[in-house]
Amino acid sequence: MTRLFRVLKILSVFFRFGLDEFVFYRQKNGTVKKLNKRFFFWRPLSIPRGKRLRLALETLGPIFVKFGQALSTRRDLLPPDIANELALLQDRVAPFPGVQAKKMLEAIYQQPLDRVFKSFEIEPVASASVAQVHFATLFTGEEVAVKLLRPNVHQMIARDVALLYTIARMIERFIPASRRLHPVEVIQEFDKHLKDELDLMVEASNASQLRRNFADRRLLIIPEVYWDYCDSSVMVMERMNGTPISQVDRLREMGVDIPKLARDGVEIFFTQVFRDGFFHADMHPGNIQVADDGRYVGLDFGIVGTLNKTDKNYLAQNFIAFFRRDYARVAMAHIEAGWVPKDTRPDEFESAIRSVCEPIFDKPLKDISFGKVLLRLFQVSRRFNMEVQPQLVLLQKTLLNVEGLGRDLDPELDLWKTAKPYLEKWMSEQVGIRGLIKAIKNEGGQWVSLVPELPRLIHQSLNQQPMNEIDTQIFALKQQHQSLQRWLMVTLFILGIILGSEIAQWIN
Repeated sequence: MTRLFRVLKILSVFFRFGLDEFVFYRQKNGTVKKLNKRFFFWRPLSIPRGKRLRLALETLGPIFVKFGQALSTRRDLLPPDIANELALLQDRVAPFPGVQAKKMLEAIYQQPLDRVFKSFEIEPVASASVAQVHFATLFTGEEVAVKLLRPNVHQMIARDVALLYTIARMIERFIPASRRLHPVEVIQEFDKHLKDELDLMVEASNASQLRRNFADRRLLIIPEVYWDYCDSSVMVMERMNGTPISQVDRLREMGVDIPKLARDGVEIFFTQVFRDGFFHADMHPGNIQVADDGRYVGLDFGIVGTLNKTDKNYLAQNFIAFFRRDYARVAMAHIEAGWVPKDTRPDEFESAIRSVCEPIFDKPLKDISFGKVLLRLFQVSRRFNMEVQPQLVLLQKTLLNVEGLGRDLDPELDLWKTAKPYLEKWMSEQVGIRGLIKAIKNEGGQWVSLVPELPRLIHQSLNQQPMNEIDTQIFALKQQHQSLQRWLMVTLFILGIILGSEIAQWIN
């Protein structure tokens, strides 16, 4: 019953703000428009449509605000008036009263706020879908930003996520073709990251990890976390002083190299994905500032994505193959990974991928519509029964955000040529002699420690296996033993070379 009421609430907001105009916009003088004028004259249709859409999303709550945030980065898909209004959702959602925030903080710290902070600004400086931020000063003198969850945000999000689950299950049940897209699994992934976003201790740990990953601060600055003041509902971090990345004209006045800033953004993204396997997955303009010296400043770490070694290797091979236009390798990578059925004909899949990707090469971002490219990819996926990988949904979303940022900063940026050197460097570190040396450094100790255990493992395996399998197991174990011996010899040989080289450099 609760979900039914929520559906009715969504429909009422839909009509109250005149969003049916987006559905019937082609009927300039149609019946629907006439009915609107006659029976729904009370609706605020004189307000611009973009503003009505933004107000409707704010009325419906955090989940819908996030949807608007994602849309706001796709100016190639939206009319300018709508994109400009949705951009206000990034950090200008209506705040809750500062007095209420003060009471919430005093309840968390269990003492008056003037005993926690030397000063506290009652008016918030930023307000987003799930939290708002106040500036403060610690008694030790550090200027900080205090992030506080909105009141009752857990209940509001739980209600809407439950509705999304219901919709996803209905889609799977009544539209069998949708099952390959795993809508329920996608909602589960979204739900998991939302729960992390609503625990500010998780966000604080994400910020701390990103700060370690970019400890040199060459391209990206991450604020320091003050753990003694953090709680699941409040996060206190170093106050950042930067210019919002959306204020491109202001950045030019400051002397920031905008094309370099765009290239640096691409490098930061691919470094996070392929070097660290840990990336900021909410990179809309409201979460990114630029320091006076042109470095990026990261904010809002509630949503991060992770990739394991298999995912990174698979993605890197596909990116490299795309950049080299080796569509046969792209097709085989998909088949080998099981993303398309094993009986898929590689030549047919290769031809389909070529038809999607070939037109977009050697073009600047301003001449590429990734919306149309994604639409063509979806058509290809339906033809070949390609399955959606829920664990990569965040990566896809982040890549779209990066594209949107790149388009705003430098429409001439060639995303492919900019990214290719970073991917090739990463691949060279994973394969060949450099990859072997890295693997030896990481795994050599385990190999050496395994050799003394081999007789015991053989005896244990023999005792556990049925008699008719003993010959097979002995043969397999002998092969493993011989292989391990060969790897150990290679390992010791290469380690000897490395050690000798280090000693020679030290002597010289």
